[in-house]
Amino acid sequence: MANINSGAFTTRPEIDGTFGVAATTHWIATAVAMGILERGGNAFDAGIAAAFTLQVVEPHLCGPGGDVPVMVFDQRRGKPEVICGQGPAPAGATIAHYRDHLGLDIIPGTGLLAPCIPGTFETYMLVLRDYGTMRVRDVLEAAISYAQNGHPIVERACATISTVRDLFRDHWPTSAAVYLPGGSVPPPATLFRNPAHAETYLRILAEAEAGGGGREAEIERACRAWSQGFVADAVDRFCRTEEVMDVTGRRHKGVLTGHDMAGWKPTLEAPVSLDYGRYQVLKPGPWTQAPAMLQILAILKGFEVERLSPTDPDFIHLWIEAAKLAYADREAFYGDPLFARVPMETLLSERYNNDRRRLIGQFANMEQRPGVIDGYGGKVIVKSIADGRVSVSAAGAGEPTVGRMGEVKGDTVHIDIIDRAGNMFTATPSGGWLQSSPVIPALGWPLGSRAQMFWLDESHPGALMPGKRPRSTLSVGMAMRDGAPYMIWGTPGGDQQDQWNAQLFLRHAHFGMNLQEAIDAPAWHIEHFPASFWPRAARPGVVVVESRLPAATIRELERRGHKVEVGSDWSEGRLTAAAQEGVRRRAAANPRGMQGYAAGR
Repeated sequence: MANINSGAFTTRPEIDGTFGVAATTHWIATAVAMGILERGGNAFDAGIAAAFTLQVVEPHLCGPGGDVPVMVFDQRRGKPEVICGQGPAPAGATIAHYRDHLGLDIIPGTGLLAPCIPGTFETYMLVLRDYGTMRVRDVLEAAISYAQNGHPIVERACATISTVRDLFRDHWPTSAAVYLPGGSVPPPATLFRNPAHAETYLRILAEAEAGGGGREAEIERACRAWSQGFVADAVDRFCRTEEVMDVTGRRHKGVLTGHDMAGWKPTLEAPVSLDYGRYQVLKPGPWTQAPAMLQILAILKGFEVERLSPTDPDFIHLWIEAAKLAYADREAFYGDPLFARVPMETLLSERYNNDRRRLIGQFANMEQRPGVIDGYGGKVIVKSIADGRVSVSAAGAGEPTVGRMGEVKGDTVHIDIIDRAGNMFTATPSGGWLQSSPVIPALGWPLGSRAQMFWLDESHPGALMPGKRPRSTLSVGMAMRDGAPYMIWGTPGGDQQDQWNAQLFLRHAHFGMNLQEAIDAPAWHIEHFPASFWPRAARPGVVVVESRLPAATIRELERRGHKVEVGSDWSEGRLTAAAQEGVRRRAAANPRGMQGYAAGR
């Protein structure tokens, strides 16, 4: 259908109301979130209920053993805040152990050497305690019900199970017991159950409610059951006693312990920000890739982007070259700022980006060109695609993100919620995928594999170190407009997340598209830089575009030297977004993948 105001085509209307809106990457989670709002919960209650539900209905994209960044705007506090749910490396995860003792040059993308401390559960409990209003039961009961009684399994989950079917049968029998019922891949849309997952949350709930007291006492006991009780015990026992096949072709025991889990808590941080016209764009810090989006915007600020159009080859060329420079800086400078000196203020400064902007010419550049900041940064470690990419079907490798030619395989989930009071919740849960490591039978779900993002090079800002957060791809976004909280948005997509996030923002802020138009517009991504997932390969000059881009635009990009790969019409991203202005609440979700929906009234 066409929007009569902008002329842009959309697949569905932008949701518009005054009560509240929710947008997630799965229709069930969106419905659960709206149900919480209708019962009197706020955006934070609804966001946590949706997050727990997504662990059940999209187990190939997120799980309890994974990680999450959250950003909130609580009207009572009056400021944006980031909650870091990225668990750090375990105490036993040292370069010496991986490189010298095990003989590895990079950390495997699967198995028991790749998990960091699971960060989701305690992060959600912190948000519930400090920002929410409901009890533990209220936010867990939908997830428990869908795990017990079943949910229609989505086609992409079945496809993911199919890619690792032989791995499960031959090497990961605990995963086969859950995800190959009757020995076969479940057909799409059949009711899929995971009783052990439900039992884990039922036991946490029982322990939370057993001691009496109020809401905060229940939350505290739930956290204790997770990090100091039966959950941590099951994780510890599995990592100590099981030798698990991973992408190296060898079996390894894990290094994560119950002691690691007991010693970690999520943290509260101020976001990193960039002023961009009437907007202040806010992202998590450089323990994620999120500031790369701010760097793209900082470079583009010096061009008259508003004179172009969203599919103009001049605009796309400028965007591509700006993204190459921003991602080169990501590789050279980003890391956990508690362990590495990251010159974030310089990276976002006018002077620095004036210099970076001058590097953009009329033709595609094929080099990795990080900036030079005295006393900071490390080398960009480049592995070519010929270094031996292992397919997912061979060993369940890496993150199930966007494949060659723009094929959408998913990798993560996303949630955006704004309630009637104007509270905002945005989160990008990920990790703990069904294909990341074997299911822990006592719990019903696997651990994550985020440690694969570390480098086994002591000189690098992203070097592995116990207690250090990996430089994650996970990202959330928030924008203030004219000083007021305005918009939240995000997407799955691994290294592509902040590429698509930047495109949505620019279409909305510069080209006047509403949220749904900005999501539905033809999109693209580059693969020029070293990937964040095993085997960490780069594809210099490659840009993958949707075939809906004008043919003349594609030809012009090729003439300028870009290595253009054309994907299918609807193959780039799974964005969702929500915004508010006065009493109005708006939301939109991606039609790509046939799962995401927005709702509101």
